[in-house]
Amino acid sequence: MSKNKFSTTILHADRREHPEHGVLHKPIHTSVAFGYEDAREIADVFQGKKSGYSYGRQSNPTVETLARKISGMEDGIASVCFGTGMAAIAATMLSLLRQGDHIVASSFLFGNTNSFFGTLQTLGIQVSFVDATVLGNVEHALQPNTRAVFVETIANPATQIADLAGIGELCSRQGLIYIVDNTMTSPWLFQPRSVGASLVINALTKYVGGHGNALAGAVTETGLFDWTRYPHIYDNYKNVDPSLWGITQIRKKGLRDMGGALAPEAAHHISVGADTLALRLDKSCENALAIARFCNSHPKVSKVFYPGLESHPQYERARKLFRKPGSLLSIELATGVDCFDFLNALDLVITASNLGDTRSLGIPVAHTIFFEMGPQRRASMGVADSMVRLSIGIEDTDDLLADFAQALG
Repeated sequence: MSKNKFSTTILHADRREHPEHGVLHKPIHTSVAFGYEDAREIADVFQGKKSGYSYGRQSNPTVETLARKISGMEDGIASVCFGTGMAAIAATMLSLLRQGDHIVASSFLFGNTNSFFGTLQTLGIQVSFVDATVLGNVEHALQPNTRAVFVETIANPATQIADLAGIGELCSRQGLIYIVDNTMTSPWLFQPRSVGASLVINALTKYVGGHGNALAGAVTETGLFDWTRYPHIYDNYKNVDPSLWGITQIRKKGLRDMGGALAPEAAHHISVGADTLALRLDKSCENALAIARFCNSHPKVSKVFYPGLESHPQYERARKLFRKPGSLLSIELATGVDCFDFLNALDLVITASNLGDTRSLGIPVAHTIFFEMGPQRRASMGVADSMVRLSIGIEDTDDLLADFAQALG
């Protein structure tokens, strides 16, 4: 999807598919079952010989319309939507990996993803966690049984940025699946296909939906990986174009077998929210930069983590790769400043665990979403006890700055 036509294309995507009765958004189809007058036709749908709907857990008209919209946003060839972003990650890994396989993952992963990768290890899948901001660390971690590399675009909460382009070139040379979680940037700020990603993950709950009113996730196939060379594709899923073998297996295993289906009402909320993604995120990024600069010069803040500041270790990388540096930042408060008192003093910033909302949200990281990791793992990720993560929304900039000034004052 052209960046110059991003919002226009999203806004008109539904109606160009000519939905029922001329409506501008695909309606919410709640039916679980889909009837066929010709029994042979439903058999063809089940066998993949013909497109259609077989059962609500596997496919739904509202959800499929959203999936096509996500594919367009990510410049991909196909997408599968799930009930959450974590369901999308779990389905991808469990569908493509087997006991004895090995993956390389960034050390700076979202807490729940990190936890799930721990579960993979109990199932006999080896995981090497490395500092993916340095390409050499990823390359040195490769093994003969390595199948994939998994990274996020911007790490949550300390905003480290992996060497996305370098890893893409490495995976291409080595024939590895390159999985990039694009949640923190969204398709508006970055398209992982541009750095060679094989599969793109989005927790649609966050920026794409944007309003904190629906859970959803998606996996997008970019068409860049040669699935004919991948040994774990079942013969049943080779009756389509080879470029779709991987995403077909993810769909079949993740939805049919694992049941991570996205509800049609949630899909509708996400689809409507996506219409304003670029507008919302541009404003959020503008606000985040203003807050980061304010905090960076405040004596009660000891450190600011934000890729839009020139002091950030990967500032130049972010400037080169991303349209804007995102709307999430974290701060470490100075000694003697209590993170709980600071959050309680804020009026506009809501203490909550979500991110990518239209409203600004904040949370004490070490005591909540990263608590289970323990102090050693948190320290290795750059998460201090005084760290506060901030997801900046679309409020008026001056109002946000005034709120931070009074809370720190």
